[in-house]
Amino acid sequence: MVQWIRSDELVPYEAAVTWMEDRAAAIARGEADEAIWLLEHPPLYTAGTSAKPADLTDPDRFPVYDSKRGGQYTYHGPGQRVAYVLLDVAARGHDVRAFVQQMEDWVIATLAEFNLTGEKREGRVGVWVARPDKPALPDGTPREDKIAALGVRLTKWVSYHGLSINVEPDLSHFDGIVPCGITGHGVTSLVDLGLPVTLDDVDVALEKTFGQIFGTAPVARRSPPA
Repeated sequence: MVQWIRSDELVPYEAAVTWMEDRAAAIARGEADEAIWLLEHPPLYTAGTSAKPADLTDPDRFPVYDSKRGGQYTYHGPGQRVAYVLLDVAARGHDVRAFVQQMEDWVIATLAEFNLTGEKREGRVGVWVARPDKPALPDGTPREDKIAALGVRLTKWVSYHGLSINVEPDLSHFDGIVPCGITGHGVTSLVDLGLPVTLDDVDVALEKTFGQIFGTAPVARRSPPA
C-alpha cells in the first residue's frame, strides 16, 4: 500500500532529504508503508551524481545542494510539483531501469490527463514535449522542451527522490544551470504551453494515473509528513 502525503508550505531541501532517508530505511525494515510525497521547494539547484561543474553557470543565484540521486543539475522551486517516490523496487521486480521507465510512463499518463503529449527520448531521462512552434536547432533537429525531470536513488531496494513536473515555475530560474546536461533544447511548463493547470489539478492527475502504471491503490493521506 502507498501513503500519499502533501505539504502545502515550501519544504527546505535538507529537511526533505532527511525525512526521505528515514522513511526509506523504515520501509526497508518493513516498519512503514510506501509513500508518495507531493511538495514544493524554495528556489534551489541540486547536483546529481553525474553533475558536471561547468553546467552550474550561475552558482551564486540560488543555494546549491549535492544530491545522492542519479542525474545532473536540476532546478526546484515554487510552481513546480515535486513528487518524492518511496517504493519497494524489490517487490516490483528488482529492475531499476524498468522502474525509471515506469516513472516516465507515470508522468506521460499524467500529462495526457490535460491532453498534452509527453514523450521519452533515448539517452535522455525525463519527459519531453515537441515544440513545432519554435525554430529547429541549427542542425535541423526539431525543437523539444523538457517538462519533467527524474532522478532516483535506492537504499536496500527502496527508492527515494523522484520526479518534478513544471506546472508554473519561473522558467528563467533554469538559466543558472544546464538542465540535466542537455544543451540546445529548452524547458517548458504546463502554463507556458497555454494550459491553465494548477498544482491541485496535477495532484489529482498523479493519483488517478498512479495505479495505471504501478498497480497500487493509495491509502490515507496526511500533511505534512511526521
